[in-house]
Amino acid sequence: GHFKQRHKVQNNKVHSEIRNIIGSGIFISPKGVLEHSGSVGLALVVWVLGGCIAALGSLCYAELGVTIPKSGGDYSYVTEIFGGLMGFLLLWSAVLIMYPTTLAVIALTFSSYVLQPVFPNCVPPYMATRMLSATCLLLLTWVNCSSVRMATRIQDVFTVGKLMALGLIIVVGLVQICNGNYEALTPQVAFSMERTPSVGQIALAFLQASFAFSGWNFLNYVTEEVVEPRRNLPRAIYISIPLVTFVYTLTNIAYFSSMSPEELLSSNAVAVTFGEKLLGMFSVIMPISVALSTFGGINGYLFTSSRLCFSGAREGHLPSLLAMIHYKNCTPIPALLCAATIVILCIGETHNLINYVSFINYLSYGVTIAGLLYHRWKKPNLYRPIKVNLLVPVCYLMFWALLLGFSLYSEPVVCGVGLVIMLTGVPVYFLGVHWKEKPKCIYNFIERATYVGQRLCFVVFPQFDPIEIAGPSEWTDRSSGRSSLSANS
Repeated sequence: GHFKQRHKVQNNKVHSEIRNIIGSGIFISPKGVLEHSGSVGLALVVWVLGGCIAALGSLCYAELGVTIPKSGGDYSYVTEIFGGLMGFLLLWSAVLIMYPTTLAVIALTFSSYVLQPVFPNCVPPYMATRMLSATCLLLLTWVNCSSVRMATRIQDVFTVGKLMALGLIIVVGLVQICNGNYEALTPQVAFSMERTPSVGQIALAFLQASFAFSGWNFLNYVTEEVVEPRRNLPRAIYISIPLVTFVYTLTNIAYFSSMSPEELLSSNAVAVTFGEKLLGMFSVIMPISVALSTFGGINGYLFTSSRLCFSGAREGHLPSLLAMIHYKNCTPIPALLCAATIVILCIGETHNLINYVSFINYLSYGVTIAGLLYHRWKKPNLYRPIKVNLLVPVCYLMFWALLLGFSLYSEPVVCGVGLVIMLTGVPVYFLGVHWKEKPKCIYNFIERATYVGQRLCFVVFPQFDPIEIAGPSEWTDRSSGRSSLSANS
């Protein structure tokens, strides 16, 4: 009985990690990967290598997860290893860039897939996509403010839409290949290109693919729940990441079996175009499935991003109002009411937003993995239940340096803006967090603003730790967004 129970826990972890990684990115990124890589063959190579890089990174995170057993992911590790400023910059970039931009990308994808069948022969109007995206965000923010249970239930139901869409694409694609429709996949056609892409363009193709893999760094946030993490955590990584890479590659092969590169690049909603070509009267299934998937994705990100603000506030890195919860519903309402996403929706275009957010994501991964090497050097005798070969972080960091360098060279404005916003956190840290002896008038103003916020949102400081009460599974398992900082204490 004990063995069965252990086996069941382990299976649940693998399922949950696969669900965390397979997000809405696979319906968004194929177009960007193909555009930057210049050929079908190279695009497929980028998808496979993207999975390999994610596997290297997650092994490093697994070591950090069991060596520094704090919930809070990157933020906790970097604060522990490099100190408050680096941790704050990571938090600052997550609050101002990673979460709002990812939410904007998924919301725009949702509206594109919903509106594409309504405007079959043209791109949906700019205002229509923005209005629908904003409506969807506001609706889900209301759901998350009202009830944790309703938010998690939505998450479970909408995961089905995601898997249904991917399963349908892969099965139909394989049928096409069995019927002999694989000219575009033969090596001489797949690797033929009108122009040879520069190294910078290939780096941008990797950034686009990495958006679809961006759940890999949650694999170690369940370390406290996993039985024998030393053995089971690497096993979960070895099973889930190759499986996700396999699913993503098959999905792309399915697209290319029935669509020419030109068709794929001109499509505003790749899966809808695929459905219209192959599913006939059943093609309406595709936009519905993807809309369900992206709707669930937005909900997952909202659910976990609010917990990031919540944990940052408890560390003293963000205003204390963000650590407060509704007196009756126990939901962190102030942390949910973030207007940044609506602003990004109005100024951004999906393709550029992915480069922008992936660049900052990679930057934080690299800093965390560099922290692993620094921690090994500073504390060589510390007991590490999982200890990866030094080649793993070194290979990851070499790839990371090349990728970020060439991405910045190819898209200096898009990637540079993210860096500048991240660095604005330095004066904010020294003025807001580091400077303890502030004038009394500033403290009075903060106290007054907090009081007004409490009255408006009906929130109070929790008398207990909601994460401990809910149990870790509710906070990590059920989110398909960045659960990395969902269960912070």
